[in-house]
Amino acid sequence: MNREGKSDIIERLRGQLAGVPAVIVADFKGLTVAETETLRSQFRQAGVNYEVVKNTLIKAAIADTPMQSMEPLFKGNSAIAWHDEDPSAPAKVIRDFVKGRENFKIKGGWLDGRPLDANGIDALASLPGKDELRGKLLSVFGGVPTKFVRTVIAGPQTFLQLLSARRQDLDTAA
Repeated sequence: MNREGKSDIIERLRGQLAGVPAVIVADFKGLTVAETETLRSQFRQAGVNYEVVKNTLIKAAIADTPMQSMEPLFKGNSAIAWHDEDPSAPAKVIRDFVKGRENFKIKGGWLDGRPLDANGIDALASLPGKDELRGKLLSVFGGVPTKFVRTVIAGPQTFLQLLSARRQDLDTAA
């Protein structure tokens, strides 16, 4: 690959990783083609970007950025995974994929300026994702008006029940 091609890759990676909340670095050595395709498919379904990278190119791409603290992770075979908005999405896919596979190893990662080890990635995977948090927030927003309406109509409902009970008493007495 010529120098111009390498600089294009470096700039592309720098642009793609700018502003992402988290990046995960893994060693894919020993995966079969079928396992690799399964992993890529799971990443696509989750909207996660996954790329096998050449160490020298990714080191150049993260140089002089907040992600520079990840540089020691790029030794041997390296692949990176990231989501443009949801930091836990790649961690969840990798956590599920790693189960029962000895040949796929998490090297570490980066989350909002801090390096992460494999335990940090596991903790990140246990956090609710962006869509889950949105759903919870919407349920809170929907729950408050519902409770308010129930409270407002409780008074008239109780009064109607009282009048109905009084009417029944008068009907049975007559």
